[in-house]
Amino acid sequence: MKRIFIVILLCAAQLSTFNFQLSTLMAQCPVENTAFKSGEKLEYKLYFNWKFIWKTAGSASMTTQSVNYKGQQAYQTDLITRTAKMADRFFQMRDTLRSIYSSNMVPQFYRKGAREGGKYRVNEISYKYQGGQTLLHMFYRHGDGRITETDESTTGCVYDMVSMVMRCRSYKASDFTVGQRVPFQFADGDRLKTETLIYRGIKKFKVEDTKVTYRCLVFSYMEKNSKGKEKEIVTFYITDDDNHIPVRLDLNLRFGTAKAFLTRATGLRNAETSIEQ
Repeated sequence: MKRIFIVILLCAAQLSTFNFQLSTLMAQCPVENTAFKSGEKLEYKLYFNWKFIWKTAGSASMTTQSVNYKGQQAYQTDLITRTAKMADRFFQMRDTLRSIYSSNMVPQFYRKGAREGGKYRVNEISYKYQGGQTLLHMFYRHGDGRITETDESTTGCVYDMVSMVMRCRSYKASDFTVGQRVPFQFADGDRLKTETLIYRGIKKFKVEDTKVTYRCLVFSYMEKNSKGKEKEIVTFYITDDDNHIPVRLDLNLRFGTAKAFLTRATGLRNAETSIEQ
């Protein structure tokens, strides 16, 4: 599955950026957190379609807590993904991500340790802010053991996968136009990347074997191949409330299709007003 779930969570959080130009979003680094609190935990199950049968592919969890980082109050979010034994035959994934960011959502440190497909990679990002610039030092240990260290500087804001997820959850999702497109930027590995999302509209999603139905905002995550042709990689459903939680993810992978469903959410800051009984 190769970090696709992590990328999806990042994309899901981008729902709020549709109300802003990218340059405006990046220019407003500090932002008030209105979406989550210390103690929040989100849990997911991953499923893979094998010969027309859906089988459990793995699990993921994301937890957030208050910490003291270099003498300052901060948040720490840990994202852990694990494939099940059946899925390991196709692609083994054992990923642990940690992001530390200030109480006003400004990134401070990021680390990803990933065992994917039999190879182990490490990505670390250190952030500094000086003279109106964001300074990044990116350390990347490749799967073959090579180490790459890169320094970048920009006048805009830069986020890693996890801090971007948490930061964008606080924006308001209103005035969306179906089919609207937006680019977004984040640091990954030893480089900065730009991807694209498309807003698909509002739909209702009923959780199997329950009476719970979510009112959701639906988005598509797009990627371009080497020839510049765009392909829809993921369709995802985000709660239409102040929590902005991804509750369903439909994935188109190279080796088949997969889905992820929210199974449990605890320690939420806001009421789940998107649930319709």
